[in-house]
Amino acid sequence: MENTVKTTVQPNKQQLLNRLKRIEGQVRGVHQMVENDRYCVDILHQVSAIQSAMNKVSLALLEDHTHHCVSKAIKENKGEEAINELMDVMKTMTK
Repeated sequence: MENTVKTTVQPNKQQLLNRLKRIEGQVRGVHQMVENDRYCVDILHQVSAIQSAMNKVSLALLEDHTHHCVSKAIKENKGEEAINELMDVMKTMTK
């Protein structure tokens, strides 16, 4: 069985990369806070901000995927497969 890797062009690639770079900086900041024995609640606030930012990235990707990949698949009569894949990822995201 051949293992194929799906690829796509992200329509908002630069925005996603910018968000991810900011998140990366936030994670480094939390790492430094832990190293410097900062107050737990302050660290938890930063962790919460990181989770919120990651959720925004996930939702942006989900929206792009739905509007582009799923829409295209439906037009090509491959909608059932695309919708099943979308539902699987949504189930994973909401665990």
